[in-house]
Amino acid sequence: MADNKIEQYLIEMMITYQQVDKNFWLLEDEEHSLHGVVIVLAEPLVVIRADIMDVPKKNLLELYTKLLELNGTDIIHGAYALDNDTKKVILLNTLQYDTMDFEDFSSALESFSLALTEHYPILSKFREKAGA
Repeated sequence: MADNKIEQYLIEMMITYQQVDKNFWLLEDEEHSLHGVVIVLAEPLVVIRADIMDVPKKNLLELYTKLLELNGTDIIHGAYALDNDTKKVILLNTLQYDTMDFEDFSSALESFSLALTEHYPILSKFREKAGA
C-alpha cells in the first residue's frame, strides 16, 4: 500500500519509479518517456523537475527566446527555467499537495513526457558538444 498520494498515483499510472528517500522519487520510465524526472514532496508543495541540459556558453539569446516561446505555446503544466546553482536548463512544475488530485498529477507528468519527447530535437541544437 502506498504511503502517500504521490506513490499511489505513480502506481495507478503504472510508472516505473524508485523511491530514493522518504519524500523523493526518481522516474526512469521508458514507456511514458519520463527519464530522470524527480518528484519531491516538500510540504505543502510537490516539486516535479527534470534537468534538460547544461546552459551553453553560446547562442544564449536564441536559447532563452526559444524556451520562452515553448513556455508560452507548448507547455501546459510547468515551465522551462534556469537553475543558477547547477547551471542547467530545467523543466519545473509545482503542485499543492493537499489539493492535488489524480488528474492534476497525471496531467503534470503527461506534460513533462510531451515536452521531453517533442522538444528534444529543438533544444538539442543548443547543446554544446563535449570538448567544445
